[in-house]
Amino acid sequence: MFHKVSALRTGLLSAALLASAAIATPAAAEGEVNIYSYRQPFLIEPLLEAFTKETGIKTNVIFAADGLAERIQAEGENSPADVLLTVDIGRLDGAKEAGITQPVTSEVVNENVPAAFRDPEGHWIGLTTRARIVYASKERVEQDSITYEELADPKWKGKICTRSGQHVYNVALFASIVANKGAEEAEKWLADVRDNLARKPTGNDRSQVQAIFAGECDISLGNTYYMGAMLNNEKEPEQKDWANSVKILFPNTGDRGTHVNISGVVMAKHAPNPEAAVKLIEFLSSEEAQHIYAEANNEYPVKPGVEISELVASWGEFKPDTLSLDEIAKNRKTASELVDKVGFNDGPQS
Repeated sequence: MFHKVSALRTGLLSAALLASAAIATPAAAEGEVNIYSYRQPFLIEPLLEAFTKETGIKTNVIFAADGLAERIQAEGENSPADVLLTVDIGRLDGAKEAGITQPVTSEVVNENVPAAFRDPEGHWIGLTTRARIVYASKERVEQDSITYEELADPKWKGKICTRSGQHVYNVALFASIVANKGAEEAEKWLADVRDNLARKPTGNDRSQVQAIFAGECDISLGNTYYMGAMLNNEKEPEQKDWANSVKILFPNTGDRGTHVNISGVVMAKHAPNPEAAVKLIEFLSSEEAQHIYAEANNEYPVKPGVEISELVASWGEFKPDTLSLDEIAKNRKTASELVDKVGFNDGPQS
């Protein structure tokens, strides 16, 4: 059963509740849009409140950490979902591959969102970008530039931390290496990076910065917006200390550019409110919504000309890799297979 946004301020629905919930009846009322969202309430609520204020269309939302794409697939033609909000090109393209999406036709979206951040067939649309960067100890790392290739240099032996190589954020990065360097070179690179790890991959992106603060490693892979999340974390002020112990290095700014990924949206194949769904997607790509995204979660807007937040601006400018996300999606399977082939998640082997 759907809950209005205002009733969701207490937090996420548990995965157990989602798994046990009965399949909902599609909402057919005019002026409503039904949203399944992996994106957290604190970020989505301001956007949806602004959308309703502007259009009068009510938003009904289910939040969860996982399982929503599978739920839409299981619900089939009876699914009440109009749109799915998620992160990472892998999850967006995965929804398309699962057959739970339909193409969005909108000149507004096409004007607001550059083609590089849209599926060529219209099945997914990027809404924000984030860079996969290197967090480096201010105390122990003197250099202010780096490349992804350099992570394989023996000088970093025992000094790199990262989350699982099979996490979607890393798979996308590794897929960009495959696309840029070829599978053979990517395999060797992964094996060399594995042997430079300080420990087996574990935890999330924030955990790696905590490990740098604790002296367990000197550099780590992470997404840019986690810096903002740590610096603005009032509930766990120790995260500010973690964040202040590191600096952000944008890899490959001197050549092909830093790998970027997206958050985005798909329209469900059996959306009961397709017109309202398109209006929501158009709004999320608008200048107003893009500004909210930039301020609320310290992400980079996809709409050209929308200013980034003051905090994000303080991290400096960088050159993004121009490799299309569609090309990255095509290489995800190879990247994932290489992670297993070299035993990346087993940690150093030499």
